[in-house]
Amino acid sequence: MFDRSPGTGSAGLEDAAAEVKALGGRALVVPTDVSDHAQVEAAAIAVESALGPIDVWINNAMVSVFSPFHEMSAEEFKRVTEVTYLGIVYGTMSAIRFMRPRNRGTIVQVGSALAYRSIPLQTAYCGAKHAIRGFTDGLRSELLHDHIDIHLTMVQLPALNTPQFDWVKSRLPRKPQPVPPIFQPEVAARAIYWAANHRRREVYVGLPTLKAIIANKIIPGYLDRYLSRNGYDSQQTQEAADPNTPDNLWNPLPIDHGAHGRFDRRAKSGSLQLWFTTHRTWLAVLAAAVGATGFAYTMKRSNSTRWLSNLARTALRRPLKSPAQVAPFAPSQPVRLSAVKHLRQN
Repeated sequence: MFDRSPGTGSAGLEDAAAEVKALGGRALVVPTDVSDHAQVEAAAIAVESALGPIDVWINNAMVSVFSPFHEMSAEEFKRVTEVTYLGIVYGTMSAIRFMRPRNRGTIVQVGSALAYRSIPLQTAYCGAKHAIRGFTDGLRSELLHDHIDIHLTMVQLPALNTPQFDWVKSRLPRKPQPVPPIFQPEVAARAIYWAANHRRREVYVGLPTLKAIIANKIIPGYLDRYLSRNGYDSQQTQEAADPNTPDNLWNPLPIDHGAHGRFDRRAKSGSLQLWFTTHRTWLAVLAAAVGATGFAYTMKRSNSTRWLSNLARTALRRPLKSPAQVAPFAPSQPVRLSAVKHLRQN
C-alpha cells in the first residue's frame, strides 16, 4: 500500500495494513509521494522484493480543490494534476515495466463519472480524470498493437461517502459534500475488486454514473447550463465552513480517518446497476434462453393452429355422407292462378 506522500500520512496506511493482516492477508506499507516517479519506482521494486511478482496494480491517488477556477493559484492546479493524473501515469509506468516482460498482469485505474462529465468548482480534478481516461485509452491501443497481454481497465465511480470532504482544500462558504446520490465506499471496493478479476474495458458504477455519461453524449450543452444553476449548491451542505480546517493538498493529515465520511445516513450500501453490469453475461444467457423458449412456444402454437385450420378446411370441403335434400320453395300452379285472380278482382 502506497500513500500519495511520505511521512505524515503513514498512520492511515499502518491501520489499513493491520486490518489486512487481521483478515489473514499480507500487507506492505511503503509511504510514497506518487507525484515523484523515482519514489513510485522504488516502491514497486520494494513490493516485488517483499511480496513477489506484481499481478494487479491499482492506481487511486487523488487530491482536489473546491474553488472557482479564477481563485485558484497555479501551484494548486499543478499539485492536483501531479497527484491525481501524473501519480497514475507514474504508477502505470512502474507496473508496465515489471508486467511487460512476463506478458501478464492487470492495471486498474480508479476513475469517476467526472472523467466524462465535468462539474464546476473542481476544474483541476475533472481535468485530471479526463486526462487519465485519454492516457489509458491510448496505452491500451499500444498494448494491443504489441500483442502484450496486460489488461488495462478503468472503473468510473459515483459520489462516495469518503473522508476526503473533511480534509479537501476548499474555498466554498459551506462545507463540501459529494453530489447526491451518495454511495458507501464498499460499493466502489467491490467494483474495483471485480474489475481486477474480469476482462472488462471499463466498469460504470452506479446508475448516476451511467446517466451522467450517457446524458453528456446526448445533451452536453443542456448539462452545462444545468450545472451552472445547480452544480454549486449540490456540492455544499447547509453547514458553514471553517476557513481554518486543515487540508491534505500538500501533505496527508497525520491521523487515520477510516474509509467512511460523515454521510453514512445518506449513503447507499449497494447498487443494483452494478449488480446488473457485473452479471450481464449470465443475464444475456438467461434472456436468450427465455427468448428461445418463447419463440419455440410461439412456433409450436402457430403450427398447432395451422394444423387445426387445415383440418377444418378439409372437413368443410368434404361432402356429407347423407346430405339433407332441401327442395327450393316453388308455389304450385293452383296457388299461382288463385293469387292472380285475387289481384285482378281488387
